[in-house]
Amino acid sequence: MSISYVSDLETPSVLIDLDKMERNIAVMQARCDDLGIQFRPHIKTHKIPDIARRQIEAGAVGIACQKVSEAEVFADAGFDDIQIPYNIVGKRKTRRLAALAKRAEVTVTVDSQPVIDGIAEAAREAGASIKMMVELVSLNQRTGTTPQAALELARRIKAADGLHFAGLMIYPSDAAIRPRLLETLALFADAGIAVETVSGGGSGASRDAHLLPELTELRVGTSIFWDWNCVVADYTGFDQVAMRVRATVVSANEPERVILDSGSKAIHSETNDGQFGHIVEYPAARLHKVNEEHGYVDCSACPSLPAVGETVHIIPVHTCVVTNLHNQLFGVRGDRVEVIWDVAARGMVW
Repeated sequence: MSISYVSDLETPSVLIDLDKMERNIAVMQARCDDLGIQFRPHIKTHKIPDIARRQIEAGAVGIACQKVSEAEVFADAGFDDIQIPYNIVGKRKTRRLAALAKRAEVTVTVDSQPVIDGIAEAAREAGASIKMMVELVSLNQRTGTTPQAALELARRIKAADGLHFAGLMIYPSDAAIRPRLLETLALFADAGIAVETVSGGGSGASRDAHLLPELTELRVGTSIFWDWNCVVADYTGFDQVAMRVRATVVSANEPERVILDSGSKAIHSETNDGQFGHIVEYPAARLHKVNEEHGYVDCSACPSLPAVGETVHIIPVHTCVVTNLHNQLFGVRGDRVEVIWDVAARGMVW
């Protein structure tokens, strides 16, 4: 079947508004240029080399990937400046990381000595050189370590063969972390250890970046498409969201409820304020429940009820997980399908 128009697509399918995506690329790059810092897009949002190339062409310095398998896909596609802001643990993964580092410049993030030791061993065995940033724990207490521990880890990285200390990483880099960052930078300065990079990240990182003048780069993924989480958090506006999931009403047998053909396998099961997405054509509707193949929509606040066979468009709660659920994304301009992208790094989570 030839696909030229949006109406040719089956549902559920993921549409990317190219005008909005292109504007989002330009706006984020301009924001970083204005701040005098480098932009490193996180490709886990789209997982598509062609989109990453558009970001590089706009001025991005390189890319960030979350797992070694993602990075391998992008290295195969010709990308040669790859950051993996993640603790890489286990011999199979570290050996693949070292092999990757022989064909691209690779920077990883660590927060403990065992992680450093495992990567160092793989680098020695492969004769590879790997750059390392130490992650500073943020207020959300995910991964990362304390200022004093970060200094000790940097010393150990500098002493290890095959490793290069590249700087510090923070996630999320909101303004509240600045006192801890300043404490850490002071410790490093007193110890005579240069910090080449201070890498910040997170969906809202660009909004607060001017409050952390110590940052040298930003890692942001969702800004390419945005999503409902980001609209609710006021990171972006409704009109900037480029991703929509096209869905069809398949049942409407009750006066205040309809069922869509898009459930957790199409839009995921993350929620925001009890909703699994925002329906563009029926903003008062509540997509309040999903099974694997069904989306339950409460239309009690809507002036009219969608009919069976009607097509609607859902702004997903979290764009990154939606990408990973689909084989293809469809780049559209108006009612035309301009490009069909295979999601090259789909399922690359190890």
